[in-house]
Amino acid sequence: MGRVLLVDDEGNVLSALRRALRRAFPDGELQIETCDDARRALERVAAMPFDAVVSDYRMPAMNGVAFLKEVRKLQPDAVRLILSASTDFDTLMAALNEAEIFRYIIKPWAEDELIGAVREALARRAQTQEDRRLADEQRLQQGEISAEELERRRLEAEDPGITRVNWGPDGSIRLEDI
Repeated sequence: MGRVLLVDDEGNVLSALRRALRRAFPDGELQIETCDDARRALERVAAMPFDAVVSDYRMPAMNGVAFLKEVRKLQPDAVRLILSASTDFDTLMAALNEAEIFRYIIKPWAEDELIGAVREALARRAQTQEDRRLADEQRLQQGEISAEELERRRLEAEDPGITRVNWGPDGSIRLEDI
């Protein structure tokens, strides 16, 4: 099952995106979260792994490119897509390259284009994970990493941040910093 985060400051756009994706992925094969604020969305990205993040380009507090650059720092393997009604393609292309955005979707979008882009993003994410798993297995067989390190990487890929524990001086886990 994939997990997608949709970010747009307009509630009606988020509803339309969610409806389109629910129709395309009807049996719960895609978990869809929405957020109407880029800063709150970054909090979700820091707390929860996503396979793909779809963001509007023009938002009040932070534009979509700046937001997706932050997403890339927090979850480098999450596939990033951007929506925009802007026709300034030179600026958009520079931004796409800067934030390593997978796909640019023009607003208003064609539903089949949106769904196709999300499917491709999910397939890309799955391929990246499989490539990493195979490379790690090869490293294990060659003795370059331990079985424990392989398991740590698997857990971290499944739930980013799970392996980072802040220990107190007495051996306790410090929850305020997690």
